[in-house]
Amino acid sequence: MSEILKKYQIDTEENKKFQDEIRENLLNFGHRFPSPKGSSYYLGDDGTPWKERNRETWITSRMTHVYSIGTFLGHPGSEELADAGLKGLREELHDTENGGWYAGLTAEDQILPNKQCYAHAFVILAATSALLAGRPGAEELLKDALKLYDLRFWNEEEGLSCDTWNTEFTVLDDYRGLNANMHTVEAFLAVADAAGKEEYRVRSGRIIDHVLGWASDNQWRIPEHFTKDWTPDLECNKDQPADQFKPYGATPGHGIEWARLITQWALSTYKEDTQGAARYIEAAENLFNRAVKDAWNADGAPGIVYTTDWEGKPVVHDRMHWTLAEAINTSSVLYHVTGKAEYGQYYAEFMKYLDETVMDHFNGSWFHQLDEHNQVIGTVWPGKSDLYHAFQSTLIPFYSPALSIAAAVASFRRLGD
Repeated sequence: MSEILKKYQIDTEENKKFQDEIRENLLNFGHRFPSPKGSSYYLGDDGTPWKERNRETWITSRMTHVYSIGTFLGHPGSEELADAGLKGLREELHDTENGGWYAGLTAEDQILPNKQCYAHAFVILAATSALLAGRPGAEELLKDALKLYDLRFWNEEEGLSCDTWNTEFTVLDDYRGLNANMHTVEAFLAVADAAGKEEYRVRSGRIIDHVLGWASDNQWRIPEHFTKDWTPDLECNKDQPADQFKPYGATPGHGIEWARLITQWALSTYKEDTQGAARYIEAAENLFNRAVKDAWNADGAPGIVYTTDWEGKPVVHDRMHWTLAEAINTSSVLYHVTGKAEYGQYYAEFMKYLDETVMDHFNGSWFHQLDEHNQVIGTVWPGKSDLYHAFQSTLIPFYSPALSIAAAVASFRRLGD
């Protein structure tokens, strides 16, 4: 194996060093995210805050999560940055009148309407990571976020979460979606790992069983959008297929991301019961393999297309950075869990594409959107809003696939690196 291949090959010292360098560059890139009151600025191409844009709760939560993990990694300034994000979540982004968290604030400090399940799931994730990092106020934030989520978003009868309320929590939108439920699974698993609340791991399993039922009935392409009674709406947004949060068709990147979360849940739930976990890991493989077959190098150029139709034909050919990050994560997890060489080969291919095309070696971070010719564009994701997906992909390949990443890093560092 040549040195250049070792740089991309999983479980080599060269790859670990390469990922360490990527991670440190990402952490350095994000230092300017906090606004004076803590909510996160949207970062531009070189990490300069775009102060004219909204400061959103989901981005603030993600950055808090990242720099909470940064404290375990010894990255300078991580404690202060995590605390700044916590301040934003506990104060200016929190709705003291109606409860919960605003979607965000405008540049003029006006409230963005609606209360989003998606954003609240990330508040929970941020709080769990900050709790593990011992940051002041994290325990209170987690307690408040779980209480609100259980009251407003979790439906115990359905075993799923709703999506969007109005700001006052008086009107619930009829739309139901799996993106928010996916990040709910991520957050719930983190709660179980960080706070020992196993009921949230059980809830994650209920969501996962629903998703696998829908996916297996649909050739392992996951329906994303639903009516209020959880009937799949396969034609949603067909007239605007590149919608930022509700694109038409299948989103292969989500199939890949679900595969990793399902594997994590199965390993952490069944522990030594390999037979109990096996059928979920097999389903995770089906999801990953379907998504990669449909989307990786699907149109004559490297990259993972954003969406496909229900027969697997690309619809939106753009490459989003987060899909590559999740492909790196899941290929590494499936390689370590199954021992199948093909997943290690995919990991190397993804890392090579990252290095040659998606990493911004001049300004830092990763390009967040490229077109079908791998030219940088910004029609959906201008700039480089946050670090979350890219940052996690430098860690997940090296830690226990049964643990949420903050808990895995915290546990490992406490035992000694």
